[in-house]
Amino acid sequence: MPRQVLLIEDEPNIIEAISFILSRDGWQVRSHAGGAGAMEAVRTRRPDLIILDVMLPDRSGFEILGDIRADPDLGATPVLMLTARGQRKDRDMAERAGASRFMTKPFSNGEMLEAVRALAGGPDTAS
Repeated sequence: MPRQVLLIEDEPNIIEAISFILSRDGWQVRSHAGGAGAMEAVRTRRPDLIILDVMLPDRSGFEILGDIRADPDLGATPVLMLTARGQRKDRDMAERAGASRFMTKPFSNGEMLEAVRALAGGPDTAS
């Protein structure tokens, strides 16, 4: 069974690109397009990894990450934060909020694959 990634992102082109990159690598990618209902999507899908955009409509990625980390059943889920802003203060905020890793947009296909494999062990380690 493929490992699952939940992509919480509101930009259709980013959703399409990440879904293509990861599905070719054996991942099952599901997406959710905004902050509203994101936690329900996380609870329902129970992904192996979450890719979470910082700037979303309705709720920020930092708020969602706080909810994930506060949930005893989901708190250990690896979370890759994405942002269009790559300033040091943004990285520091992501680290303080509990992000497992931080990546700026735009990113290369190789960077995305490396990050996902490193955070979740890659699709070949599924049991």
